[in-house]
Amino acid sequence: MPILCAVALGGCSLLSIGYGQLDTYAAWVADDYFDLDPQQRQEFHARFDRLHDWHRYEQLPDYAAFLTETRARVLKGLSREDMLWITDSVRTRYRALIERGANDAAALLLTVTPAQLESLQRRWEKDNRRFVREHRLDQDADAQRNAATLRLLGRVREWAGNLTVEQEERIALLARELPVNAQLRHEDRLRRQREFLQLMTQRADRAPFQARLSRWLLHWEAGRDPEYARLWAEWPRKQADFYAAVDKLLTREQRAHVARRLQNYADDFTRLAQRPAASTVSR
Repeated sequence: MPILCAVALGGCSLLSIGYGQLDTYAAWVADDYFDLDPQQRQEFHARFDRLHDWHRYEQLPDYAAFLTETRARVLKGLSREDMLWITDSVRTRYRALIERGANDAAALLLTVTPAQLESLQRRWEKDNRRFVREHRLDQDADAQRNAATLRLLGRVREWAGNLTVEQEERIALLARELPVNAQLRHEDRLRRQREFLQLMTQRADRAPFQARLSRWLLHWEAGRDPEYARLWAEWPRKQADFYAAVDKLLTREQRAHVARRLQNYADDFTRLAQRPAASTVSR
C-alpha cells in the first residue's frame, strides 16, 4: 500500500525511531490506517522486509554520499542553485523508492476490503482535522501566516541551533514573503484522497491497477487546481531563495552545527548500510 513506499523514504528523521525497527513501525502505521487482518500483516512484513533490505543496502550508501555533498555545499555557503539541487535530489530518490515498491504496494492493496477502506477514511478524517488545526485554516489569513512563519523558524532552529532575536526577526520577515498555501495544500490533500478511493474501485485487473497506482504515486501534480499548480511550480524557486537568504544570516558556528548534523546522519547511513559479516565456524 502507499504507506509501504512512503514510510521507507526515511531520510534523517527515521533514525530517531531506529532504522532497524522500521519494519515494526511501518506495520504499525499500515495497521493504524487499514486495520489489517493477520494474513495481511504477515504479507506486509514479507514484502516490506524485501523493500527494507534493498533500501538499506543499496539506497543508504547513496543517501550518505548525498548528505556528504550537501555538507560540503553548506560549509561553502548555500546558493539558490544548491537548494534547487537538494530539492531535485530528494525527488529523484523518492522516485527510485516508488518505482521499487509500487508493485508490492499494489499487491497488498488488492486485498483491502470495503471495511478497511472505511477505516482508512476515518484515519484520514483525523489527519485532516489535525492539518486544519496546525495550519489554523479555521482562522484568518494573518493567523495562517503566523503559523507558517513559526513552522519555518522551528525548522531553522532544528538544524542551526539557537537563533538570536535579530536572526529570528529577519527570518520571520523573509518567511512572510513566501506565499501562504496551506488552504490550497489542504484542498489538494482531499483531492488526492478522493483519487485514491477512485483508484481502489479499479482493481479488477492487476497489471493495469499496478500501472495506475505507480502513476498516482509519482505524479502528484496531475489533476491539481490551476491556482495551486501555478503556485507549486513557483515554490521550489521561492523556497530556494528563502533558504539561501537564511544561510547568509547564519554565523560560522551555526553553519558548522548544520554541517555536523549532516555528517552525523551520513555516518549513520554508512554504518547502517554495512552488511553483517559472514559468520565463521571455529575449527
